[in-house]
Amino acid sequence: MAFFIYMKKFRTLKYGHRGAKGHVAENTIESISKALTLGVDGIEIDVHKCKSGELVVFHDFTLDRLTNGTGEISNFTLTELKKLAVLNHFQIPTLIEVLNFISAKCFLNIELKGKNTAKELVEIIEYQTKNNLWKYSSFIVSSFQHQELLTVFKLNKSIPLGVLTEANLEDAMCFAKKIKAKAIHPKFSLLSESNVRLAKKEGFIINTWTVNTPQAIERMKRYKVNAIISDYPDRI
Repeated sequence: MAFFIYMKKFRTLKYGHRGAKGHVAENTIESISKALTLGVDGIEIDVHKCKSGELVVFHDFTLDRLTNGTGEISNFTLTELKKLAVLNHFQIPTLIEVLNFISAKCFLNIELKGKNTAKELVEIIEYQTKNNLWKYSSFIVSSFQHQELLTVFKLNKSIPLGVLTEANLEDAMCFAKKIKAKAIHPKFSLLSESNVRLAKKEGFIINTWTVNTPQAIERMKRYKVNAIISDYPDRI
């Protein structure tokens, strides 16, 4: 599977946001499973580094919104996190568990949420590409945190990168050029037909988030963004 194959024959790809967040508890194996049943081209997830060093799949910096725990996720060991319940029924997975579950059935966008996540992520991706079904072209690593992306770039230039932005597309493009990022990941409200065209002319793939309404989805398709990341990928 090649990440850029759709560039030859254009089609807007559909990515499940945190799995299929609109259907099942976000960033859980069950949510990812739901996204796969909906026929997604890719899945977007978030990772933090927990106290014992593993990368865990979770969005927030704190546990309070989604679990029966409280406090910063980075202050808990994996053993402690596994004892918590996500929305009463689910478990926080590790990145390795998610990779093993997906087994390269679709593209995977890994967003680096927490600090000091880059080095561990590079090691995991390198292992997966050498020992399992995954290829570098099946991944894209994104973040708002420029330092984390810069670290990935320095450690392994084969890993595709995406620069996240919800403020300024031009600034994101400027940084993306420095780290040779393949993609820009802008909030959909930043986009116009003209700036999408400009970014693509500069050689960037545009994967936009989080697009949920039918009207916004159709507008993004009309702009010819490369991928739409949605809580409801079945609407794309």
